[in-house]
Amino acid sequence: MKLNKFSVLFSAVFSLLFVASAFAQNETFKNANVEYTFDLPEAAWKQTVKPSEMSPNVEYVFGDRAGGHLEVRKISVKAGEMFSDIIENEEQKLQFLPGYVAGKDENFKGSLSGKVFNYEYVRSGRNMSGRFYFLKANDTTIYVLRFTGLRDKLRSIRNQTDSIARTFELAKK
Repeated sequence: MKLNKFSVLFSAVFSLLFVASAFAQNETFKNANVEYTFDLPEAAWKQTVKPSEMSPNVEYVFGDRAGGHLEVRKISVKAGEMFSDIIENEEQKLQFLPGYVAGKDENFKGSLSGKVFNYEYVRSGRNMSGRFYFLKANDTTIYVLRFTGLRDKLRSIRNQTDSIARTFELAKK
């Protein structure tokens, strides 16, 4: 009789784990108008801007824009241009944000490797932050994944921003 209770309990736990893993499936972003793909770790990420033939830009929000906002941009650079120069060019656009404070650069490895740039600023009296992933596709192409949101919320989903950047890769043709 004890064996039956154990078997039933084991079957129930295994079934729950199976169902939970089925719901935790990543959604993969793919679109014919762009040459890359990436995985979204949660269904809370909602697409707000779709790429088109005229504009290859992609944007997502995590719940709402303050909870996390992702913009994917492609930057053409000169062959051999240093990451520090590319980050500095992007930072020049940010330094006029109210309360802007630059963070440190970090090395990043995923399907594409590169650098991460962190910063903080203030919007409407609220502490905000940004985390930009600069991912090198080739000598003349860098993709920038620009995550912004409320500082505490963006910090709480950092594992997801890292996951999206890690799975960002050029589409297989």
